[in-house]
Amino acid sequence: MAVATQSLEELCINSIRFLAVDAIEKSKSGHPGLPMGAAPMAFVLWDRFMRYNPKNPKWFNRDRFVLSAGHGCMLQYAMLYLTGYDSVTIEDIKQFRQWGSRTPGHPENFETAGVEVTTGPLGQGIANGVGLAIAEAHLAAKFNKPDAKIVDHYTYVILGDGCNMEGISGEAASFAGHLGLGKLIALYDDNHISIDGSTDVAFTEDVSKRFEAYGWHVLHVENGNTDLEAISKAIEAAKAVTDKPTMIKVTTTIGYGSPNKQNTAGIHGAALGADETALTRQNLGWTYGPFEIPQDALNHTRKAVERGAGYETDWNNTFADYKAKYPQEAAEFERYVSGKLPDGWDKVLPTYTPEDKPLPTRKHSENCLNKLAAVLPELIGGSADLTHSNLTELKGFGDFQKGQYQNRNIHFGVREHGMGAICNGMALHTSGLIPYGATFLIFTDYMRAAIRLAALSQAGSIWVMTHDSIGQGEDGPTHQPIETLASLRAIPDLTVIRPADGNETSGAYTVAIEKSKAHASTLLAFTRQNVPNLAGTSIEGVKKGGYIVVDSQGTPDIILIGTGSELSLCVTAAEKLTAEGKKVRVVSMPSTDLFEAQDAAYRESVLPKAVTKRVSVEAGTSFGWHKYIGTEGEAVSIDRFGASAPGGTCMEKFGFTVENVLATAKKVLG
Repeated sequence: MAVATQSLEELCINSIRFLAVDAIEKSKSGHPGLPMGAAPMAFVLWDRFMRYNPKNPKWFNRDRFVLSAGHGCMLQYAMLYLTGYDSVTIEDIKQFRQWGSRTPGHPENFETAGVEVTTGPLGQGIANGVGLAIAEAHLAAKFNKPDAKIVDHYTYVILGDGCNMEGISGEAASFAGHLGLGKLIALYDDNHISIDGSTDVAFTEDVSKRFEAYGWHVLHVENGNTDLEAISKAIEAAKAVTDKPTMIKVTTTIGYGSPNKQNTAGIHGAALGADETALTRQNLGWTYGPFEIPQDALNHTRKAVERGAGYETDWNNTFADYKAKYPQEAAEFERYVSGKLPDGWDKVLPTYTPEDKPLPTRKHSENCLNKLAAVLPELIGGSADLTHSNLTELKGFGDFQKGQYQNRNIHFGVREHGMGAICNGMALHTSGLIPYGATFLIFTDYMRAAIRLAALSQAGSIWVMTHDSIGQGEDGPTHQPIETLASLRAIPDLTVIRPADGNETSGAYTVAIEKSKAHASTLLAFTRQNVPNLAGTSIEGVKKGGYIVVDSQGTPDIILIGTGSELSLCVTAAEKLTAEGKKVRVVSMPSTDLFEAQDAAYRESVLPKAVTKRVSVEAGTSFGWHKYIGTEGEAVSIDRFGASAPGGTCMEKFGFTVENVLATAKKVLG
């Protein structure tokens, strides 16, 4: 094909392709196949349909775009550059996958403005997209008026065969179909190739029928390589269906234009090589050098800047009218989007004395959630089919269902992994929502990838986990977490808190809400069984992660360190040791993450190096506690799987008793 015969749109599409080819060739690393095959659908979407402002990537009412097939990220970086985002320059394209670049190997929302969510682990992006669409639906139902729509945008997702193979996509798509999220449109890059070769080796299901069964509107573009009008008509048809999400299957050729590598696994995840790059340029009539974009193409794609400014101006005018007519709602909307908390929000959290009735910390959690729900209307979430075990219902705020999007209780069903990624999408909508997702602590194993990505992508999700130990009881070892807390504490930038009583639960929620607004994620672990309210526990103490609950006169002989339901064992054991003439300090350690964030002087004041006799008490693995108890200390812990028996029996049989803590302390004291 000669350059002269290429239409302007073909020039633009080939610009996308060769930015990807050249960047990956220069870095000798990347996935060129998807950008080369999906360039036409991306161009049509960004050029004809999406509303966004390249000069203000955070403009509220922009359409959200998610590249769920995140390995093809050069597609997104090419679109950001061509449409005029300042976050991706041609120099950034040249630094693809290099240290410190704004074009990392998978899209990262915290590195590159214009990237909405962090994708890469397949299936996460489409599930994030469901969360983004839920956020839009909820905010539209809450704030829009018959004469003023201030929340009115779409979520578009490009996903691939790998996303559709991952189970999380099924969880999320099933839920989206149930909810009828009409402003969610997914374009499925149906190229029949994965790393192992043809998808026929492992994946032969009819994806369209599956999505139809989920309750989606399904369309098929048979020629996604060149039929731009078919792509355009499909997106128009998708937008016309308002009561269900749409999946557009777009059949493409992976690595389109490469004479020897297109439609093979060889182009999925490796650079073309110099010879094949030259042949591809010749085949597509591309006479331009590496990273060279024809001016006509750039002039066309950069029209997005003017369009985007117009979209935002129109919206600003709409919002100004809205603000004049509905000042109270406008003020609340502005607070949401600003990320600010209302004054005095934390004053509603309860405090307790030892005279107050013992309760499970999951019950204290329920009390906190409902107190907060009354003053934080942006708090929204629910449980993975365990609402009445997790105690996560926001009473009086209704169930979020199709046609009832203003409500705030989300029933995620038995979909832990989908729930996690959906919550992340809601948090990353940048509208100030505070999403929470709940299940039993052990089932974080089913959603670990989403929990990790929440921390990595600075999502601000809150994880409410109950039944936090062998105290869970009769369900037995399959449901009793042992190593779970330690493994979660190992995730960077995730704050794990295991409160001991009512005061510490209020402290945990204080931290979690503040961190959510600061775009950081928190996991809270609560008991099934009753725990006493202890003297000396406090909200402020929780904020420091570890603090002194009981102290001795003078330098202590021994320090007992407890978390959660085991803190009361330490307090009672300390009373007995003190009666025997020992000087004992009890430290509550609800969060090692928060404790490590304190300065060295504070940490030394709580756990002085001079006091080497220490005992940690936690109904979980000893892993991680040796950092705090040293070589002379002992961990009262459980390093085997649990057993099926009443919770109290399990605790007793595995040594979580005052008597065993006392005996262990005496052993350490010698």
